[in-house]
Amino acid sequence: MKHVVGGLVGALLSVHAASAQTANVPDKWPDRPIHLIVPFPAGSSSDIVGRVVAKGLSERLGQQFVVENRPGASGNLGTEVVAHAASDGYTLGLANTSTHTLSSSLMAHPTYDPLKDFAPISMIGASPFVLASYPGLAARNVEELIAKAKAAPGKLTFASAGPATLANLAGVLFAKMAQIELTPVFYRGTEQEVLDVIEGRVDMQFGTIPPSLNLIHDGKLRAIAVTGATRSPILSEAPTIAESGLAGYESVLWQALYAPAGTPAPIVTRLNGEVNAILKDASVVQTFAKMGVEPQPSTPQQLADRIAAETKKWHEVIAAAGIKPQ
Repeated sequence: MKHVVGGLVGALLSVHAASAQTANVPDKWPDRPIHLIVPFPAGSSSDIVGRVVAKGLSERLGQQFVVENRPGASGNLGTEVVAHAASDGYTLGLANTSTHTLSSSLMAHPTYDPLKDFAPISMIGASPFVLASYPGLAARNVEELIAKAKAAPGKLTFASAGPATLANLAGVLFAKMAQIELTPVFYRGTEQEVLDVIEGRVDMQFGTIPPSLNLIHDGKLRAIAVTGATRSPILSEAPTIAESGLAGYESVLWQALYAPAGTPAPIVTRLNGEVNAILKDASVVQTFAKMGVEPQPSTPQQLADRIAAETKKWHEVIAAAGIKPQ
């Protein structure tokens, strides 16, 4: 009898907790502007993605969305703002791979926990890098590139914006999985980086697709492969690294929507449904396609699982590369 009573009490408490959470949601939510914190500069690819989603949400919810750019510290400053915001559904954040899967391994003194301080809402989209080489390099595919690297360990170079960037880690992961040694060459700006690859002073780069596309089509860069799990619609002739011999390889820059931890579940559920609907809109799909971004709707749990899995994956890559938190 005691077990039955205990089970009944537990069930009643669960119902009460759910009712209390629902009660925290205003009947007219949202009844004032919602702020979307984008932790990157205006005009960046993540900013554009965030604004497309904010526009769609504004139209579907009938409320203004105010996009606030809070750049700094590789996106960590703006993300910290969301971590400490009120969990009332009026402050949301745009996450990407760097802010939610790299930060815990690269920050010596983390100011937020990507797994505990936020309520995941939905994936938005992902864009791969393209492994592009100097056209004169005697390696036209991944297999030939790996063979060339194994014949001369450390001789092949790849351009990088810095050791803690996702593009650099894409190269580190590639070398780790292929069991080869590549030498990174660090740059402060992408213009000189691309120029040196075109001229053959550096052998290759892991770059974003849209800025590289015309150079590839003009023959100034050679597309060896893309880093996503599937081929890119705007560079469909390039195979994935995974299908080229390194099964399981994937390195993409993804964006997602999230809220502060404790945001009422009904708000999260409503936002998730609206975001997923937006990502099916033909005009949004077309806009994203021009940016090399593939829409990837998800449930909140799928986003949480992805963050957890990729945090572990990149932690191992960062540790193996000897990159120290700063």
